[in-house]
Amino acid sequence: MSEHEVKCPLCYRSILPGDSVFSGGGQLSHVNCQRPQTLTGDERALLFFYCANHIVARCEVCSRSFRLGEMTADLLGGRTHLCPCCRRDLTEIVRVHLYSCAMLPAEVRRRAQALREAARHLVKESRQLRDTADVLIREAEAACEQSRRALWQSLKTTRRDSAAREIEERLYL
Repeated sequence: MSEHEVKCPLCYRSILPGDSVFSGGGQLSHVNCQRPQTLTGDERALLFFYCANHIVARCEVCSRSFRLGEMTADLLGGRTHLCPCCRRDLTEIVRVHLYSCAMLPAEVRRRAQALREAARHLVKESRQLRDTADVLIREAEAACEQSRRALWQSLKTTRRDSAAREIEERLYL
């Protein structure tokens, strides 16, 4: 991890553009630190309301399709939307279904996509701001170092000049 990545203040792991995040107190955090790419509460609500009665995911390993209620969860591991046969995580497949589901009214789908894109944009902007702040900090540190060196150089010059004047005064006394 580089020092200018945005990190979750709860788990201290990097927040990536595909992670589910929320913003609170001026900071981004994972919705679920153990499963950063889990579905958000809004996504789950839309799934239950609009997609509960039709197929939402297909497991390519098992070649089987599942409705929302047919998938399993690993409560101890915090994973949801698992294939009941092979336990493959189908979360991202479910998310893709949600954002393309014809059962969602067009306006709801558009707003859900806008919300997801806004979260991605927020992560991207946070990273860019962190990068900009990092550059400004380095420039300020360089300016401080340059000023410190100039101070010491002027101190040396002043000392030499004082010492030279003192020697000169002794010679003429």
